[in-house]
Amino acid sequence: MFKALLLENATGFTARVAQVDEAPLQAGEVQVGIAYSCLNYKDGLAITNKGPVVRTWPMVAGIDGAGTVLESDHPLWKVGDRVVHNGWGVGETRWGCLAEKAWLKGDGLVKLPTAFTLRQAMAIGTAGYTAMLCVLALEDHGVKPGAGEVLVTGAAGGVGSVAIALLGKLGYTVVAATGKAGEEVYLKSLGASSVIDRALLSVPGKPFQKERWAAAVDVAGSHTLANALAQTRYGGVVAACGLAQGMDLPTTVMPFILRGVTLAGVDSVMAPSPKRQRAWDRLARDLNPALLETMIEEIPLDAAIDKAHELMAGKVRGRVVVKIA
Repeated sequence: MFKALLLENATGFTARVAQVDEAPLQAGEVQVGIAYSCLNYKDGLAITNKGPVVRTWPMVAGIDGAGTVLESDHPLWKVGDRVVHNGWGVGETRWGCLAEKAWLKGDGLVKLPTAFTLRQAMAIGTAGYTAMLCVLALEDHGVKPGAGEVLVTGAAGGVGSVAIALLGKLGYTVVAATGKAGEEVYLKSLGASSVIDRALLSVPGKPFQKERWAAAVDVAGSHTLANALAQTRYGGVVAACGLAQGMDLPTTVMPFILRGVTLAGVDSVMAPSPKRQRAWDRLARDLNPALLETMIEEIPLDAAIDKAHELMAGKVRGRVVVKIA
């Protein structure tokens, strides 16, 4: 038996911390003793039942985990290895990492860089790893420091906080968009040069607007992403990785065919292993551990359900780390 955050939907949805039975190791699997997990937006949707995240019931929540290999049926991993897991359907179709143990596909694990502790790995989590994928997308499309302002939406959230810290360290001029007026000091401490009200972007706007952004990292979708595209300068790039405002995109082709704007989709769930390892290696190089620490709120597993409700109510800043072991 091991302790886990269990989601059930047999006679109505329930979320509780419970003792659950262990499972035998399957071919290609690795049993990991989870030291830390975290709460991402997708975890919040699943734990509060506010989105159709879970597709197999019952489900152990938690798309992210960091810990030590206990058993392995995979050639790449041996007992004692420190590993990190992000996505791959865990917490959706396979039991997840808000638990003392997790049975994970070996192909989906990443070797944790020595620069990070297990706690720091989950302070980064899918949110921070996604932020790094967004920064890599901007770099791969030729956006360089000094090119102009880079917009980061959802700035006080997990993706936004890490994106600002990364872009700021790399020398970009970052403009943070947030609905939390009291977070200006926090966002500037991470590396934002200025802060704007997200309301300037979240309402319907013209399909073609005055050029401002050299690039953008967007977690919102909907009107926010449409306005960011409409304001992006000639040849600019927008990395889109979320739908916090909505999954719609009420825009036109004008930014693409008249300004050559690139909309780069960023997926963290099914990204191949080489891309994952590249992102984690760059995080080890480019993310300031001291800034990462300022983003962290640490809670025990027993507090994760209440904190998930706070997350969905917009009452959480930065990254929520869940201590398991």
